[in-house]
Amino acid sequence: MPKIRKVLVANRGEIAIRVMRTCKELGIATVAVYSEADRSALHVRTADQAFFVGPPPSRESYLVQERILEAAKQSGADAIHPGYGFLSENASFVRACEAAGITFIGPPASAMDAMGEKTRARANMIKAGVPVVPGTTEPIATEAEARDYAQKIGFPVMLKAAGGGGGKGMRRVEGLADFESAWRSAKSEALNAFGNDAVYIEKYLEKPHHVEIQVFADSHGNVIHLNERECSAQRRHQKVVEETPSPILTPEMRAKMGEVAVKAAKAVNYVGAGTVEFLVDVHRNFYFLEMNTRLQVEHPVTEWVTGLDLVALQIKVAEGEKLPLLQAPTPNGHSIEVRVYAEDPSRNFMPSPGKITYLRVPGGPNVRDDSGVFPGYTVPNFYDPMISKLSVWAPTRQEAIARAQRALGEYVVKGITTNIRYLKAILAHPEFVGGDYDTGFLGREHTPLQGVEDPKLTDMALLAGAVHAYQRDAKRAKTLPGAKAGASDAANQGRISPWRLALRSRRR
Repeated sequence: MPKIRKVLVANRGEIAIRVMRTCKELGIATVAVYSEADRSALHVRTADQAFFVGPPPSRESYLVQERILEAAKQSGADAIHPGYGFLSENASFVRACEAAGITFIGPPASAMDAMGEKTRARANMIKAGVPVVPGTTEPIATEAEARDYAQKIGFPVMLKAAGGGGGKGMRRVEGLADFESAWRSAKSEALNAFGNDAVYIEKYLEKPHHVEIQVFADSHGNVIHLNERECSAQRRHQKVVEETPSPILTPEMRAKMGEVAVKAAKAVNYVGAGTVEFLVDVHRNFYFLEMNTRLQVEHPVTEWVTGLDLVALQIKVAEGEKLPLLQAPTPNGHSIEVRVYAEDPSRNFMPSPGKITYLRVPGGPNVRDDSGVFPGYTVPNFYDPMISKLSVWAPTRQEAIARAQRALGEYVVKGITTNIRYLKAILAHPEFVGGDYDTGFLGREHTPLQGVEDPKLTDMALLAGAVHAYQRDAKRAKTLPGAKAGASDAANQGRISPWRLALRSRRR
């Protein structure tokens, strides 16, 4: 296969920038696409070329295949990297790329058909002898049918989008009273995220761990796994913190799960990067959950402990090269990733779009921040509110937690609200520190995680507020008619200044 010379990245934000960085290191030119909301986005500035693809809603821009392919044609791109989300698991887009003579940096459409559609993947895994969570092997057409099946296998159950992952289109249902609203919202979210509202049902396992195995395959029949990632710190089925190695896996269990993941990939003649996701119950039995036929958001932690560039591997495999290693590498040290969101945890994690007025990104040894924002950038309200992924590496898990805490302490974002304090609370929680946390951890500990405050920051905020109020009042006093030089606004109007009130309150 010919060498790739120019890559169009059919995505936005931090993942588009991450792909472009590797391309530049490999001497490959890059092309960005952007919506109206992303005209000034960092990924547009990072690329060698950029093409407009439509209005802000993703269904009118980033999900419109014809516009993406037209941009590739106009730019002369000979390959497309889909990142994750959007068109990354769309088999029809892969076929359209092939028809246009463009290399799709990802698995073939046949493998995506087999594994990208979640119910078909479950059926294929059952045929291959891979243990799966009890549930349907086809999307359910109507709410009535779904209700009947849920009652048959017993509540609680999970409604899940058939056309994609990433926590989109997922709802846990405790009983019939909640079913109608959960059904409607799951289908609506699935349609918005993947352009496909098909939903299926799985039995909900009590207190499971979410552990995934990174697999890689080349076009010469070689398939390996690159160990696991622990992804159990989830909120609303969206991963918040990921780490590797998993604190609950033994070397024997890692080898067994890796063997099953490789078997799953071989069963569908997989090529490229993929992730086989499992649920692990309290007895340490594991069940196939789904396969994501793309690069994962949390791939940096795997890169930290293996020393591999997974995007570079994707490109090399797409060019027809063999994998540089033929067996799983031994994990080196420990890595943790946290997802920084523009959202307000105190307001039920409501998205917090707006202009970033100040940004200080953490640094230091073995700290990595994959970001798509900059000072002065306005976070739009049309897309996922994640603004960066902060990941760290250290020799041990304890040291990695300490390093992640230190890095979060250095992270400053002003102008919008973020979940940084919430992330620090997670890393400091005894259940996380102990390592045996399940997918219900963040839900159970919601109140304690919200209530963690740093007394030093409270003091600093009060003092800063007092100084600001004093300076403001002094400035106003100079402009008041008849005001004496140096007199405060409060003195001229016979009232107590806010800065004095703040200091009195603190003394109490």
